[in-house]
Parts: sequence; C-alpha cells; structure tokens
Amino acid sequence: MYRLRGVLLPDERHTELFVDAEGVLVDDLPGAETLVDGGYIVPGLVDAHCHIGLGAQGVVELEEADAQARTDRDSGALLLRDCGSPTDTSPLQVRADLPEIIRAGRHIARPKRYIPGLAVELDDPALLPEVVAEQAAAGDGWVKLVGDWIDRGVGDLAPVWPDDVLVAAIEAAHAAGARVTAHVFSADAVPGLVRAGIDCIEHGTGLGDDMIAEMAERGTALVPTLVNVETFPGIADAAGKYPTYAAHMRKLHAGAADVVRRAIEAGVPVYAGTDAGGGVAHGRIADEVLALHRAGMTPSAALGAASWAARRWLGRPGLRVGDRADLVVYRSDPRADLEVLREPALVILRGRPVHAGR
Repeated sequence: MYRLRGVLLPDERHTELFVDAEGVLVDDLPGAETLVDGGYIVPGLVDAHCHIGLGAQGVVELEEADAQARTDRDSGALLLRDCGSPTDTSPLQVRADLPEIIRAGRHIARPKRYIPGLAVELDDPALLPEVVAEQAAAGDGWVKLVGDWIDRGVGDLAPVWPDDVLVAAIEAAHAAGARVTAHVFSADAVPGLVRAGIDCIEHGTGLGDDMIAEMAERGTALVPTLVNVETFPGIADAAGKYPTYAAHMRKLHAGAADVVRRAIEAGVPVYAGTDAGGGVAHGRIADEVLALHRAGMTPSAALGAASWAARRWLGRPGLRVGDRADLVVYRSDPRADLEVLREPALVILRGRPVHAGR
C-alpha cells in the first residue's frame, strides 16, 4: 500500500519502508504509493505513564477518554502505559484509530492515602497480595501500587505498606505474569519497594544515591514524570494545614532534575511518562522528552526513552520487517532540536495515516 523514504532512527540510515494492506512492514511492495519522501522516521512514541479515563475533576466518561487517547495519538504517542484508572477503557483497546493502551487496572492504596474514588482501598494491608493478583488479571501485565502519600496523622509523606506485605504482593504479581510499579514521591518508601523486587518506580523524586545504585544493579526502571513534578509547588501552596508536607514537596520539586541526572549517570533505565490525566493535560510527550534532556539525557537518549528504548522495555516492536507500522515522521532531525517533536509531519498507526502536521 505505502512506501516511506527517509532517515530511520535510531539506525541513522536512509531507508525505504513498505507497509502492506494489513499495516505490517514488508520487504518490498511493487506499486506502493509513496507517502513520504524525505524526513526522519521514528518508531511510534511512548507515554510510559499516563491515565486514560482521568481528568482534572476525577473519573471521566468513555467519550472523554477517547478524546484523551486521540490527543496523545496526534502528538505521536502511539503506545500508552496507563498507570491506573477506574474507567474501563477496554472498548478503546479494540479501536484501530487509537494508540495501543497497556492497562494497569486500578491503583491500590489504603483508606485516606490517595485521591478519593480512584483506588481500590484496603483496610487490611495483609490483603494486598490477593488484590494485586486480582488487578494483575484485570490489567495488561502491570499492577499499580500507591507507595507513599500524605499521612495526615504524621503531617507528611509516609510509606503506605509494610515491607513484608510488599514482598508477598510483588511475588504474587510476578507469579501471575505481571510487573509492578508504584507511585513514590519521598525517600522513605523506596527501600521497601525496591528490595521487594518492584519493577518500576514512578516519580521517584526522593531517590538517594544508595537506592539509585540498588535500582541500577537490579535493573529497576524509573519513570520520573518531570512534567508532573512541575505541579508540586501548587500542591504545596494548597497544603497550608500541613506545613511539613508542603516544605517537603517544594524540596522534592527543587531536586527532581538532579535525581534524574544521578539516576542516568548510575545506569538506571529511565523512560518518558507525562502523568497525563488529572492535573496534567494529554499530548505533552514532547515536554517530557525535553525535560529529560535538561536533566542530563543526551537528545538521542531522551528521544529513545520515549520511543525505541521504551517500546523495547514494554515488549513492543520497533520498525523491522514483520512489525506493525506504528511510526512518526518529522521534517528534520529531532535529535538536533527536540522542539521538532512538537510538530509531527505525519503519524502512521497500524499502517494507516491518522494525523498530518501543518
């Protein structure tokens, strides 16, 4: 059906890609229409932490979730790891015009230790392994824990789960073939999660050098959501009743980029996620890539964290013969100027053009 000529990244080679009627890349396709002749071709972008089905006021209807997914798609994000949503977005997963959504089921938290109405809340933490197994079955290979949140009795961030329960819960997820990730802002909750064998830390603003080194050794991933971290001062301003917590959030905000820099230098796998949904608008993957670059990633590595490297981490193909044609075309090399990511020339999803730039 289609021929695309351009520079393929990250290989940096001039190439021709052929897309057949099934949306799959093939070796050759006589008579194919030339859809692209020049530019830079990148495997479909990845938002490795977002929430399809959440809005500024909480849970949204499926129609708005559809619009969120289309906004992400038009930004070039064709693979979305949904890190927790009470909305059943499975009807969107069968849509050929929407990005692939990897669902993590619902957040798992304790009562009054997360945003009301979003999580499965457990009065008894000993039930965590059982509920993790349930959410593993409900999702697509990921489970999302709330690792820390404000404890109003303490007046600051505090861990949500006992360490021994975390060990059993993560073992239960792994036995079910699922990986586990956790929302974590502060330093205190990290050791229990990492040493229990968690697969990924979300945000991780409180990471110290010892835990960074252990994550690097274990291969524990970090999705720092730097776009979301920019909301921390506003969260602090609204927390007047809890001055210790407010000061803590401001401190975490101030040090977030340095945490990411040290994680990169230590060899922690770092991926791009915006935390879109709730307080962050969808379609901001370019902002997250730019933030990762400012924090110390090379332009190529920052782009890879939202493309080929993230796709490999999530077990999704790149752009080889036999792979599905999910790709983004840019008029110039995005590694030379990451601002280019804001204006895709063409987005192809499942072998079909779905968005063309100006």
